[in-house]
Amino acid sequence: MKGMLGSIGLSLLLAATAAFAHHGWSEYDSSNPLQLNGTIEESGYSHPHGFVRLKTPDKTWNVVLAPPSRMENRGLSREMLSVGNTASVVGYQNRNKPDEMRAERITVGDKTTELR
Repeated sequence: MKGMLGSIGLSLLLAATAAFAHHGWSEYDSSNPLQLNGTIEESGYSHPHGFVRLKTPDKTWNVVLAPPSRMENRGLSREMLSVGNTASVVGYQNRNKPDEMRAERITVGDKTTELR
């Protein structure tokens, strides 16, 4: 019985840790949408969210994208996020990390993808 309770407790702890690690969207300022245009310096197509580092004239931004499965289903391939490609993103700046934004949509070439 002790072992079973310990297993249940450990499972709950791990689930809570995973939920805490996956941030909520409230940390982004949805009252102030931004549009950024720049060059992709780095990209990641991994879970829980893809990302690009977008170099704009003012600074380099960390742009949080959608999960890879959603991007793929909507036509945004890993190849489109290649280093050197130009992109335009519309989204919301992180309230605590001034170089991070959550993208609502991204345009690469002539393809616009809604991410949310």
